[in-house]
Amino acid sequence: MITTDFVTGSPSWIDLGAPDVRSAAAFYRAVFGWEYQPFGEEADGYGAFVQDGRTVAAVGKLTEEGARPAWMIYFHSPDVEATTRAVQEAGGTVRVPPMDAEGWARLAQFTDPQGGQFAAWEPVKSGGLEAVDQPGTLCWIELMTTDAGAAKQFYRRLFGFEYTDVPLPGGMEGSYGLVATEGGGEERQLGGVMEMPADALSWAGGPYWHPVFAVEDCDAAAARVTGNGGTLQMGPEDMEGVGRTAVCVDPSGADFVLLQPAPPS
Repeated sequence: MITTDFVTGSPSWIDLGAPDVRSAAAFYRAVFGWEYQPFGEEADGYGAFVQDGRTVAAVGKLTEEGARPAWMIYFHSPDVEATTRAVQEAGGTVRVPPMDAEGWARLAQFTDPQGGQFAAWEPVKSGGLEAVDQPGTLCWIELMTTDAGAAKQFYRRLFGFEYTDVPLPGGMEGSYGLVATEGGGEERQLGGVMEMPADALSWAGGPYWHPVFAVEDCDAAAARVTGNGGTLQMGPEDMEGVGRTAVCVDPSGADFVLLQPAPPS
């Protein structure tokens, strides 16, 4: 479960790098009902996505040359400089060195040894997201990677992650690594790691993290995705013990997942 009681390794912020902020804001408003609130004077600058008065995500203009539009996952860090050193010592690279985010937090962005991009968030004035694990908000994260074993070791070294491997649903071959914060057990499971062949990840340029957003009705939300210029990579379909899911791509090419959680057994 993702919560706003952040501990080391918790997903504490997510933002979308979009080529056109206004278009992205219109799409996600249509899909989730999010309101876009710019942080500065620019009407299409970096800003928050807000639901019921609480920040659930953020969006900014994609400026990195050659980068694809994508969601970035920020993990809670008590010391972003220490996390940066740990990334380098573990074989990762620094994309954006530690910096101040207008006094709200200190952050840095990285690439893991397999190529997955992620970030760290050290709170100053803001702990991060204000609403999670409810319809229209972040409820899970996933890493699709070419080497799950190596990726697990890397993130364990950074954040102390603990893993539980479970069979893939529906009789599919392989396993899915459930991720929990250190000592958190099942109550602190926050996402999963899945190994995939390189050619299956080529459309994204390699391994990647993506967010999973909870919805009340997966089919209705998926229809809003396609009705507003997005596409579906998979689903909607039922995943035994998980719920009804759909893998989506927004009009700019950023991927995310919809999840209508299975009712409690």
